[in-house]
Amino acid sequence: MQYVIMAGRNETEVHVYQQVVVLLSCALSFFGSVLIIFTYVIWTDLRTTPRKLLMYLSVADLLSAISYSYGVWRVFKSESWDCVAQGAISTFANTSSFFWTVTVAIYLYIYIVKSNQRLADGLVLWFHIISWGVPFVITVAAVCMHKIGYDASEVSVGWCWISLKASDHVLWMMLTGKIWELLAYLILPVMYVLIKKHIHGAHAALSEYRPILTSVRPSDAHTSMADRKMTLIPIIFIGLRIWSTIRFFLLLLGSPARQHPMLVTLHGIGNTLQGAVNCTLFVLFTQLLRSRLAALLCSCCCCWYTAPVSPASEYCERSSACASSVRGSRAQDISGPSVNS
Repeated sequence: MQYVIMAGRNETEVHVYQQVVVLLSCALSFFGSVLIIFTYVIWTDLRTTPRKLLMYLSVADLLSAISYSYGVWRVFKSESWDCVAQGAISTFANTSSFFWTVTVAIYLYIYIVKSNQRLADGLVLWFHIISWGVPFVITVAAVCMHKIGYDASEVSVGWCWISLKASDHVLWMMLTGKIWELLAYLILPVMYVLIKKHIHGAHAALSEYRPILTSVRPSDAHTSMADRKMTLIPIIFIGLRIWSTIRFFLLLLGSPARQHPMLVTLHGIGNTLQGAVNCTLFVLFTQLLRSRLAALLCSCCCCWYTAPVSPASEYCERSSACASSVRGSRAQDISGPSVNS
């Protein structure tokens, strides 16, 4: 296997346009993760356990976006201390992101399908131990054994990961990411299919006792949105991550197709866009949070633009109206864990 991998030109060129695209993806994930954390911190009534898990996932995605952006900006050409540091941070953050993504699905499955909130909440401590602890131990071991280093962008896009000089680099690529990525491909679809099936069954059973209406009720609209998100979460995750998996297997086969510019670009986007996607699904596509953010933006605009030119009474009136709108939105996300609204 080692001979096959080293047979061809063992270096992938990262073009300037690819740097720009991936850096933009990192920036979107950075701001998306910050927005998720911001909404969790500023509105205490939305601090449900699923939102808390999503916030921890966003911390991992934020760290991942920062470390990847440094690697893409530098486009390492050889091994150095900052190559190892960047590779270690991105390895820890990326692996942690896999774990937190799966733990959110497990929590929702236990909460919704098993109807056991006590058990689901009791697992949160274990989620922390596993999602932070396992990646940390693996990353420290990889650094101490000098496995993290320059990979010539053969399984990355400018950043550092597992050094191809290591004789057992395939094993360490599996331990520091790929095995957890493949498990997520299996676990996420199963969990969300079971959750969707349970929601549909409960909705159908409940509808037998409801009068037939000619219009869609707000509760039905929320259920429909949650249902679409249940479908999108595993699809988007696999759609983003599959490109890095393809390049990994092409590397094992020694295929030069792993160096195709389009595949490299998709790999860079897929590995760095998760924070932006989570923000879109769980903030921008959530009516309650959209309303609150709009009201908060309105309040900020009132403070910035109206104060210098408007009479004090008019300024206070507008600001008070905006602030009331922010405080007044106290509706629940949807029935069940609010992470799916």
